[in-house]
Amino acid sequence: MAHRPALSRRLTAAAAVLGLLLALHTSTTSATPAAHSARGRAVTKVAAAPGSRTALSGYAIQSTAKVSDSAAAVSSPGYPASGWYPAGPRSTVLGALLANGTYADPFYSTNLKKIPAADFDVPWWYRSDFTVSDTSERTYLDFSGVISAADVFVNGSQAADRSAVAGAYTHHELDITALVKAGTNTVAFRIQPNDPRKNLTMGWIDWLQPPPDENMGIVRDVLVRRGGPVALRDTHVVTKLAVPSLSSAELTVKAQARNDSADPVTATVSGTIGSVTFSQDVSLAAHQTKTVTFTPAAYPQLRLQEARVWWPATMGQQPLYELDVSVAASGTVSDTAHQTFGIRDVKAPLNSDGARQYSVNGRPLLIKAGGWSPDEFLRWDRRYVEDRLKYALDLGLNTIRLEGHIEPDEFFDLADRYGVLALPGWECCDKWEGNNNGSEPGDKWADADYPVAKASMAAEASRLRDHPSVISFLIGSDFAPDAKTEKNYLDALEAADWSTPVIAAASDKSSPVSGSSGMKMTGPYDWVPPNYWYAKREGGATGFNSETSAGPDIPTLDTLRRMLSPAELETLWRSPSAKQYHRSPSSTFSTLKLYNNALAGRYGAPTSLDDYVRKAQLAQYENVRAQFESYGRNASDSSKPATGVVYWMFNSGWTSLHWQLLDRYLDQGGAYSGAKKANEPLHVQYSYDSRSVVLVNNRHAAASGLTARVTLFNTDGTEKYDRTASSLSVGGDGAKTTALTLPTSVGGLSTTYLARLVLADATGKEVSRNVYWLSTKADVLDWANTDWYYTPTTAYADLKGLGSMAEATVSATASTTTGGDGNSTTTVTVRNTGTGRTPALLTDVHVVNASGAPVLPVQWSDNQVSLWPGESATLTATYRTSDLHGSAPRLRISGWNTPTTTVDAR
Repeated sequence: MAHRPALSRRLTAAAAVLGLLLALHTSTTSATPAAHSARGRAVTKVAAAPGSRTALSGYAIQSTAKVSDSAAAVSSPGYPASGWYPAGPRSTVLGALLANGTYADPFYSTNLKKIPAADFDVPWWYRSDFTVSDTSERTYLDFSGVISAADVFVNGSQAADRSAVAGAYTHHELDITALVKAGTNTVAFRIQPNDPRKNLTMGWIDWLQPPPDENMGIVRDVLVRRGGPVALRDTHVVTKLAVPSLSSAELTVKAQARNDSADPVTATVSGTIGSVTFSQDVSLAAHQTKTVTFTPAAYPQLRLQEARVWWPATMGQQPLYELDVSVAASGTVSDTAHQTFGIRDVKAPLNSDGARQYSVNGRPLLIKAGGWSPDEFLRWDRRYVEDRLKYALDLGLNTIRLEGHIEPDEFFDLADRYGVLALPGWECCDKWEGNNNGSEPGDKWADADYPVAKASMAAEASRLRDHPSVISFLIGSDFAPDAKTEKNYLDALEAADWSTPVIAAASDKSSPVSGSSGMKMTGPYDWVPPNYWYAKREGGATGFNSETSAGPDIPTLDTLRRMLSPAELETLWRSPSAKQYHRSPSSTFSTLKLYNNALAGRYGAPTSLDDYVRKAQLAQYENVRAQFESYGRNASDSSKPATGVVYWMFNSGWTSLHWQLLDRYLDQGGAYSGAKKANEPLHVQYSYDSRSVVLVNNRHAAASGLTARVTLFNTDGTEKYDRTASSLSVGGDGAKTTALTLPTSVGGLSTTYLARLVLADATGKEVSRNVYWLSTKADVLDWANTDWYYTPTTAYADLKGLGSMAEATVSATASTTTGGDGNSTTTVTVRNTGTGRTPALLTDVHVVNASGAPVLPVQWSDNQVSLWPGESATLTATYRTSDLHGSAPRLRISGWNTPTTTVDAR
């Protein structure tokens, strides 16, 4: 995660590297199919057209401990590479070995620790062949994402060494024109071992058990670029939107024209944005580079009236523009560039309390985010990433924070398209903050590290600046950079025309130029009760909390059985203080003790694995819901408002027992449903601190004519209190209104009781329903003994009465339709058919296949609903038809006090 005051934490330093895998440059990256050599290895056919970019289709890899041949031999065409492993175009060493079946599933049990780390203490060769038919054009190797460093060879000659090709984020362009010949060519990378404490790459900190290879490899595409004498580089658009009118926008287009020939040349740079065209001549001396700029003053057509404005998904639409630029020499196209961009305005000033307050296109926005994790082995899977971004929107989140592990271009393309905001930045607790992170891991910087860090910033700024989804860059995490480092970062950002706010740190730190971060990193990271979030102190709902949650998240039983052995499953529920390999390498987070103590103290000691998981889902639902509801309620406060919250974390890169709203396999448990409930567009909620019932409107338009009803029940279903407030109205954009406040005591109420909140619109239609399980005995926090990762609880709320709830019978009828888009939609009506008074608490529906396995991913309209006798709810689930694997869909119905049944859904 990011942070944790160093004196309190000792990390088993996790492995490094990014989730940056690389980019398919829309329209300009050639997806040429690979041919195959006689030895069966892929050979990439490189396109000849000027401006083409062809990604190497893959590699043969091998440990240098098993290769005695010289670099010249290894990098020469025809080298046999016998016994080498095939690897994809973006692959860590371990990722390739896993794909080849060398090791058992690393996500199961302790298989990961059985992989010998010593195999990755030496460099590994990455070798690839490509063919070029026409050598009259210039040829370049264009790449980044090398972890940690590499010597590069082409056709037996060295093109770069490890001192030049260092750092996961640095971008490199090697002119290999003189080395390339017609026919087959070979490029070989000698990849150096990685250590995130010593290299400016990436580490896993305390997120998960680190990969034994520390992610050494090449995790972005290596492109072979072709072009004529004049190259076109650094093409981008600087946008200026008229705010608040949003009626017009000014575009400034920039590009570097570089003469790679030995002769002077006059070139013509031309571009189009939709129907807008522009052109300019530029004179270049031999080997000269000039920036060509098209301003609205000189080119009035770049002043757009009625500009199509890009919005986050929760606020509007996501129109994108296409920029195409070409450069011609002597009338012949020499190079081309393509860029997608959006027009939007982002501001993030400090409010009167010193907190960072974001606005998009002039409208303030409460940042509701999750911390992103790539796959542990940095295996890029576009569909898997897209599924998770869709989940983020389904949860009502608007932002993803990337602390290091900055993903490839496709990630940000998807974020642009779906309207998910992104907060990328450097990570804590390793080399990146080695100069100023106290006793955290991470070597101090040597002189050679400063240019690597600056080049990393320059490369990421150039890559991310045109993505409208990217709304800031965090140049620090737990710590702000020192003066020298900050200047390097800011110089690189300025040179790249970075236009969105630069944040000094994710913690409450300041840097010499950027000033105060406006953020806090107060935790918690381990269990706290739901009422914790309502206090305006520590991690409670005030200011901008860059990473926080109540820590552990126990997945569904389906997922647990996929990730833990039978013996580990027994330990999970029987031994509350046992070390859990699937939690964290950190000694602070190696057990579930705090969580398990609270689970037993509040709900009663678990009696079986099923009972443990059942109680965990209930606990996670109430806690995650409270976290987001408290920040939502306090966002419109006049004093110390909440301005942002990043749930730590959105997901995990492996099979985990903590820090996730959704698990590795995309199943949805209590944490997921609690977050979705809290962030629904128009929402009725209960305040743990003041007992007020509050309406929060996350839509832009105001709402009026609303009616809120609150009913309190004993756990046997006996009604003890009922009040209604009508003619309610609430403004838009996160505004709130208090409907009513519950009394401090209600006669006859049991120690554990239920609160049902229902919000109806002017027509009487139910628009929000929220059910709480509460206690007359509150959780008591020991604020005075708060540690960096949690606040102790000295007394627990008594929710044990839920265990005595009578069984509720829930029936279900369902049908499924299959669309032409490859998706199926199942509609189910669930009904509490009981004849008594007992509600069915948190009725959960899972789409399963014929073998009973969940169909994932899935998008539910609603789920985990609570129904009183006679009540029903109609829910829809949408999923890929192919994920049924040919079986008919079925529905598994379960709940807190509902026996599990399965019904046909055809």
